[in-house]
Amino acid sequence: MSEKLSTIGQIAITVSDVEKALEFYRDVLGLEFLFSAGPELAFLNADGIRLMLSTPQGAGATGANSILYFNVADIEAVHAAIVSRGAKNERIPQLAARMPDHELWTGFVRDPDGNLVGLMEEKR
Repeated sequence: MSEKLSTIGQIAITVSDVEKALEFYRDVLGLEFLFSAGPELAFLNADGIRLMLSTPQGAGATGANSILYFNVADIEAVHAAIVSRGAKNERIPQLAARMPDHELWTGFVRDPDGNLVGLMEEKR
């Protein structure tokens, strides 16, 4: 069936200042910069998923997005490193749920526009 959806190819985040957001996502979070398309669009690579930073288009609003969750291998160390590079801490990593074969841990920081960025680790 060719009409079904597959993996996510791109996620857009509405920001007030693309250059400021690019510095955060590239330099603080460490995502690979791909390219810019004018002053109001920048694209980064999040392990194969393209992340688009854009100023509000139409009725969009900054800081009111869904949360991006990034899988990490050592949530405490990654969270501490990101905060040390300038991210605003929202919540230090903590146990979110106990599963039959692992514990799910989550922690959160905010980007310059107040968008939540989630970190998650499945600890065995």
